[in-house]
Amino acid sequence: MKRRGFTLLEVLVATVIMAAAVVALLSNLSTSLQNAGRLSDYDRAVMMAKRTMEELLAEPNLPKRAILEGEWDPALVGVAGGWKALVTPFERQPGAGPGALALDRLELEVWWMNGDRRRVLNLETYRAAPLRQDDMPMLGRP
Repeated sequence: MKRRGFTLLEVLVATVIMAAAVVALLSNLSTSLQNAGRLSDYDRAVMMAKRTMEELLAEPNLPKRAILEGEWDPALVGVAGGWKALVTPFERQPGAGPGALALDRLELEVWWMNGDRRRVLNLETYRAAPLRQDDMPMLGRP
């Protein structure tokens, strides 16, 4: 009578192959979880950047050529970070005086911490804003 089944060597080879497959799957899973965590922080930073940019755009009296800075509360945002902004005059109509609309450039740098690494996202936009008297020297007009 012939017995059917696996030899000890076949069982050991099958176990080694399965162990290698499980290690590879767990490694891929770990990498995927790290990427998801990093993207989650990036997504939070992008949302805070959008909110900060909208707040800056809504403020009509931002000082020009002055660096504006702020930090976010990590307890509220979920990540330690902050921002730095700069408003500069960009373009105006020739001969325009105070009260006329001109184009301002708004640069926003958003930073956040990912572990011990500092990540940075730069945004830039333009807005129409009325010229003020103190803007005139910046535009090359006395």
